[in-house]
Amino acid sequence: MADTGAVKSEDTPFEGGPMDGRVLPVLLGATGHPPKTYRIPVPDAAGGPPTVLVYRRVPRAHSKRLGLHQGWKYEYDPTGQAGRRKWPWSKPDATPGGKPDATDG
Repeated sequence: MADTGAVKSEDTPFEGGPMDGRVLPVLLGATGHPPKTYRIPVPDAAGGPPTVLVYRRVPRAHSKRLGLHQGWKYEYDPTGQAGRRKWPWSKPDATPGGKPDATDG
């Protein structure tokens, strides 16, 4: 990788999906952590809109003694919903197919 000066990166493994087993350098933010979600646009062969692969950041491992995490890895999120914030006042996700929940009265 070329010299980027003050910008730091970390080799981060990817698990699941098309990027399974690959290790890519990911730029670190101001806090020293990689972004929570990593989106990879894949161009369409027919020239249509690109498909976006979404990976979410999870701890790579925990130390035995103190339970601290030792780095990060990215896991494939096929739904692509990992980057959405879950506020307490937000509406819950719609049920699949628009059917009411079994708990509805």
